[in-house]
Amino acid sequence: MAADAQAPVLAVLSDPATYGGLAPARVDTHISSVFLAGDRVYKLKKAVRLTFLDFSTLAARKTACEAEFAINSRAAPGLYLGVVPVVRGKDGALALGGEGEAVDYVVAMRRFDEDSLFRNLVRRGALDRGLLRDLTETVVAFHRAAPVRRDKGGAAAMARTLDDNEAAMLPHVPHLLPAEGVARLTRLSRDWLARLAPLLDSRREQGFVRQCHGDLHLGNICLFEGRPTLFDAIEFSEDIACIDVAYDLAFLLMDLDAHHARDLASQVMNHALDLTGDYPAVAAMPFFLSLRAGVRALVTATTAAGSAGAERERLGAEGRSYLAAALAYLDPPPPRLVAVGGLSGSGKSRMGRRLAPLLGVPGAVVVRSDALRKQLTGAHLRDRLGPEGYAPEVTERTYRSLFDTCAMLLKAGSSVVADAVFARPEQRAAIERVAAAAGVPFAGLWLEAPEDVAAARIGGRTGDASDATVEVLARQRQYDLGPIAWKRLDTSQPGDGAFTEACRALGV
Repeated sequence: MAADAQAPVLAVLSDPATYGGLAPARVDTHISSVFLAGDRVYKLKKAVRLTFLDFSTLAARKTACEAEFAINSRAAPGLYLGVVPVVRGKDGALALGGEGEAVDYVVAMRRFDEDSLFRNLVRRGALDRGLLRDLTETVVAFHRAAPVRRDKGGAAAMARTLDDNEAAMLPHVPHLLPAEGVARLTRLSRDWLARLAPLLDSRREQGFVRQCHGDLHLGNICLFEGRPTLFDAIEFSEDIACIDVAYDLAFLLMDLDAHHARDLASQVMNHALDLTGDYPAVAAMPFFLSLRAGVRALVTATTAAGSAGAERERLGAEGRSYLAAALAYLDPPPPRLVAVGGLSGSGKSRMGRRLAPLLGVPGAVVVRSDALRKQLTGAHLRDRLGPEGYAPEVTERTYRSLFDTCAMLLKAGSSVVADAVFARPEQRAAIERVAAAAGVPFAGLWLEAPEDVAAARIGGRTGDASDATVEVLARQRQYDLGPIAWKRLDTSQPGDGAFTEACRALGV
């Protein structure tokens, strides 16, 4: 009945006269009606009451609109314009904005080109390394500025999410989701949660649970004014939005993986780790990814249940695919350690970045000495350090941090690519001991390139964590490297020759 009462509001929002003669396009979801006219977008909350939200009253819809504007203004201040009332004038007619009694409210936004949605960019193969870097830095900055919520999150919140998902999946068994798969997902998820509970609670106390986006998939990210922009954050449920920052990021990683772009998911994850140093979160990432995929399985199955014919079949298959992914995330490949060494300009970072998605889900963690050095000195990833940042004691601390971080990640079950020069024989021996102590396979790759090729690569770098210059390279080439037992690869060979050799050496 409350929804029927919105019919006059929907009529005025559908009327071209409201927009100066422009006929609006209308898009409906289960909780909103969105009207697109010219360069503006107006989003109306539907007067519905669901298990996770209540928009059934005018006061509730006004509060929700104000909350949506507030949280999204943090991420997209230029995109969100404000809350506009739909008013009844003295003549009894409804209008969008102006004087009169407010009968409903809409969130007003600037309109953007839908081709700029990251969901469409990834489908076109248009997401390059620069865009991914900018997107990752946008997400990290959003999380850093988000309010800390120690009253939310932790193991108890994850347990409630698992319980809610299981209860909501059961009505779709077995006609849309297989009974054995749902039961196995529930069992494995609870086993993982039992192991992770101390970590999740500790992260909450450390301030990693914040008021996040909550719905950070590729359809809620666009290019606006040339920058990756997050929009449509969750405003109607603190339980959904106030979560671990790594769980928020996991939605983006899972969605990239679901779009057959695991290499891009790996790049985002590893750039985020370079920026934050939040390596302990990696232990929970398989669980977070699985939970995100499980939620998508549920949402897709629920949509399929309300559909018919070919659309029902398509959505049912998609839901089962998400369920299979949720199960696969909880069965990651066994950890291994790969060390990639070589002088500056030899191609270590590029090699590590390309190998990572072949070694883990969504990729092995690439632990870079360049990033660790910046983290230890409190510098931004792209800040250039002075000579004091490369003093012998700082270099010693950097390598100790590298070994310790690799050991921690291997213990947590993650595969690792250790990216450093490893010029000294004792450094190479030390990283091999890390693998031996963890009881995991080790492989060492030594990358080489002629001096002119390496110098050209160094000169062409932009936005990289490395501070190496051609002068640094010249000094490195005077080092006594000692005997090198690692697999030696000439990265100056044409095409993918060196990468192919590396893959063959690693058996991937």
